Amino acid sequence: MNREEQLLAAMVEVVDTLVDDFDLIDFLHHLCDRCNELLDVSAVGVMLADPNGKLQLIAASDEHTRLLELFALQTEEGPCVECYRAGTTRLNIDLRSPSQVAAFPRFAERARQGDFVITHTLPMRLRQQVVGALNLFDTRDQELSDPDARVAQALADVATIAVLQHRTLVHANIERAQMQAALSSRVVIEQAKGILAERWQTTPDEAFGVLRRHARTHQLRLTVLCRQVIDGSDVVRTMQGP
Repeated sequence: MNREEQLLAAMVEVVDTLVDDFDLIDFLHHLCDRCNELLDVSAVGVMLADPNGKLQLIAASDEHTRLLELFALQTEEGPCVECYRAGTTRLNIDLRSPSQVAAFPRFAERARQGDFVITHTLPMRLRQQVVGALNLFDTRDQELSDPDARVAQALADVATIAVLQHRTLVHANIERAQMQAALSSRVVIEQAKGILAERWQTTPDEAFGVLRRHARTHQLRLTVLCRQVIDGSDVVRTMQGP
């Protein structure tokens, strides 16, 4: 594929994030490959913030880059960490320049040990929400051109959309599961109320009051107690009717 086709393919891949069984990790590793192809850089890393706002390494194009990114996280030092905190892009950072790496000298030294001389970092952000950072490394002394910088940001934006879409789907699935659990619990409670109301020849409301008091007194979950009632457990004999 030529460059335009590769870029289009990267954009199309984000459509796959709209399905429930989308694999975010696999997508981000594909993103690393796309960055290598389209931007002609030596290595790529992707960091995402966990629910507590702490950066975690999610994908890297090679083992050395993975170790370098882990070092950045361990020391809380590096352009990727700064990029996430500030939400700003930094391009063409010369890892040999004391003035450019003054804020992260240990990271720069570690990167140079891996023969990296240039790095770039772009925030993965949508409006004011920053979810992580895309990090590019090069072993050659070549700067990222303006067109390449725009492509890099487009890829970072694609990754951001994928991450946010994935989180939306996960959240929606959790909400659906919670709602289904609530509905199932409601059915169990209604059944138990009916059983006790018939047994005691009382109203469902009075039976429900007994269930709640017994559950609180014996530190049982209400739905657990109701299932025991439905299953014919001896627990009914220990309950005091209204």
